Amino acid sequence: MHPIKRSSPSFLAALLLAACGGGGGNSDSRVPAAPARGTLLQNPLQLLSTLTAPSLLLELNLAANQQLLSLSGTPVCDILMYDISYETVGGANEATTASAALMIPTGFGANCTGSRPLVLYAHGTTTDRAFNMANLQNTETLFLAALFASKGYIVVAPNYAGYDTSTLPYHPYLIADQQSKDMIDALAAARTALPLAAATLTKDNGQLFITGYSQGGYVAMATHRAMQAAGMKVTAAAPMSGPYALAAFVDAVFYGDVNGGATVSSTLLLTAYQKAYGNIYANPVDVFEGQYAAGIDSLLPSTTPRSQLYAQGKLPEFALFSSTPPDPAFADDTPPTTPANLAEVFALGFGTGNLLQNSYRLSYLQDAQANPDGGFPTLTTGVAAATPGLPWRQALQMNDLRNWVPTAPVLLCGGDVDPLVFWLNTELMQNYWASHAPASASISVLDLESAASSNDPHAGLKKDFAIQKALVAANAVAQGATDGGALAVAEAYHTILVAPFCFAAVKTFFANP
Repeated sequence: MHPIKRSSPSFLAALLLAACGGGGGNSDSRVPAAPARGTLLQNPLQLLSTLTAPSLLLELNLAANQQLLSLSGTPVCDILMYDISYETVGGANEATTASAALMIPTGFGANCTGSRPLVLYAHGTTTDRAFNMANLQNTETLFLAALFASKGYIVVAPNYAGYDTSTLPYHPYLIADQQSKDMIDALAAARTALPLAAATLTKDNGQLFITGYSQGGYVAMATHRAMQAAGMKVTAAAPMSGPYALAAFVDAVFYGDVNGGATVSSTLLLTAYQKAYGNIYANPVDVFEGQYAAGIDSLLPSTTPRSQLYAQGKLPEFALFSSTPPDPAFADDTPPTTPANLAEVFALGFGTGNLLQNSYRLSYLQDAQANPDGGFPTLTTGVAAATPGLPWRQALQMNDLRNWVPTAPVLLCGGDVDPLVFWLNTELMQNYWASHAPASASISVLDLESAASSNDPHAGLKKDFAIQKALVAANAVAQGATDGGALAVAEAYHTILVAPFCFAAVKTFFANP
């Protein structure tokens, strides 16, 4: 059984993928005080830039952005862009700093000033150490400006610890506790900053919407869970295309269904969990092949572009595993040959110069067999294994999100042939909530690949999504593709095709949660 639905269209693809306080009353100056989480580190604030509605419209009128313009509509508000920094914690609860973009709507539009709702946004995976959501050249930043800030939402978009000006030397990738704390701390700092900003006529009205894409979909859901547990008000949330069922997802990869970008996500994940928990390995060579082990725990994120890391031999581009089975029992999964339409895709994750030790893959698979996940490869309990033996699987179980039920309205959005973050994640989350949520829970799921039903509020988005897929394929064929454009669609699917339509669905959902 594989995590991508058997009914999925065929494609052949090469995939690039503590609260505030002191030291408990201890007067010993050698004992560091606990970080003052959420403390804003700038006063006065400095305005980074002003984006007027007409200038944003010009940007959206560029050929590359016209699809976003059709989904967002004409900008109404000007946007004041601030880059704020704040105190937070790392994966091991160590004191650190992080930064965030704060977008404040302003102008003469009826919904541009006064009491306005707030969107807290979590971004997707990046290897760029200097990444900053206050940079409009980032696609996600443009989406937020067009769909939310220019329509009167205050937007807070953390860069996460480990990026931009953060003092943390690594990124706590997919660590639910830390990433939710980071988001909550950014929100606290932004709420401190708002009255200090130039646009004092724009105020927080108390409505809080949480969303995020890919890694950010996971972070958004983890943040919603943490806020709900702390009694903090959440108006609605809309995680998009995230790895929520993290333990099942990684199990699927080890069973041979290697997703795009697996060498990058595995490196980020293993590094984060080793830094946070300290028990994933005694030495990197226990997990990583010798040619990569030296320095791997400080490789990502990096100021060196990913393409150069590949060229320098510091990271393989595709091969996560050896093409030699770790044991004859796993020959059929090295690589898997079914389903036929995905065999070539999964095969890209196997080869020479692979990242992970074959012996480690064997240990992982043996633990997965002895302590199976309840959602993969067979659907049983639907939740992560209760007592996995391998430290990495223990960490994945700890960070899996199949253990809570939202009380505020939620929309999950994605596409069920996503080759980067499998639809399995959304499906298992949906199944868990269907079994555990009360009938009164407001939980919606949008699969952009699904057929429009009668009175389907997303019928238009689904139709336009199909048209865009067809256009990507047709353009590839016109440029000489002999596969009907399947390769081009697969490469564009997660970031270029699904993302803008999910953002548009979230915009509508937040307007009427």
